[in-house]
Amino acid sequence: MISRRLAGLLALAAALTGVQVASAQPARAATRILYYDASQAQEFVSVVNQGAAIWNASVTNVRLQPVASGQTPNIRVYADNGWPRTYSTSLGNGRWYMGREAVVDGYSPPRIAAHEFGHILGLPDNRTGLCSDLMSGSSAPVSCTNADPSSREAATVQANFAGSVTVAPRTYVWAGRQG
Repeated sequence: MISRRLAGLLALAAALTGVQVASAQPARAATRILYYDASQAQEFVSVVNQGAAIWNASVTNVRLQPVASGQTPNIRVYADNGWPRTYSTSLGNGRWYMGREAVVDGYSPPRIAAHEFGHILGLPDNRTGLCSDLMSGSSAPVSCTNADPSSREAATVQANFAGSVTVAPRTYVWAGRQG
């Protein structure tokens, strides 16, 4: 307590005399909030929320939050009978579809939701076939339920949101199908 007061007094004295003092703590980048609207995701609303929570637990400089009344969402999520797919308009903005066809074929809904949010966060498909790679999508076995991004994927999202980077709009395809 005393050291905080002393540091504050020293900083005030330095400011009054024109001396600049460097902070011992690095400046933290502001967390960018992206609002999503899952009201059209029908039976998948809880899965969409789960996908957002997975990313919120994996990265620190971007946060996915449900849109509040009167807000304009960055991301809109829909459900339909096709394959999952994302239409990104820019980094952090766009729409994605929770296609029922992939769920019917046995793919993990939380993995699909986290994967599609990954596209909005600037990640491309990476068809490695590895279950440990979230962005490998349907190239991983149908039995794969891992919905967590790899450390490399999380680091890429951190880097994407570290500055004022923009990403060109893209459409992503789930296993050769739209998604």
